[in-house]
Amino acid sequence: MNKAELVAAIAHKSELTKKDSQAALSSLQKVITKSLSEGDQVQINGFGTFALSYYPARTGRNPQTGAAIEIEGANKAVFKPAKALKDLL
Repeated sequence: MNKAELVAAIAHKSELTKKDSQAALSSLQKVITKSLSEGDQVQINGFGTFALSYYPARTGRNPQTGAAIEIEGANKAVFKPAKALKDLL
């Protein structure tokens, strides 16, 4: 499902217009992004938790040359589904 299909599904389920559904989805994305960038996690009961996870620096290999390269550490966004969502899947 892509973003346009998600907006259409939200509009159908909530009886909102597609424009209102697009605005709601966009607002949700902005709030989650802002919270994660501030180091907070976003928990939606019954759905799951968006959080940051730090992956430390490590040594990797260039597949073309075989040379060792240093891969920088980075924060990555992770999603952990709630038990209710896991049970449905």
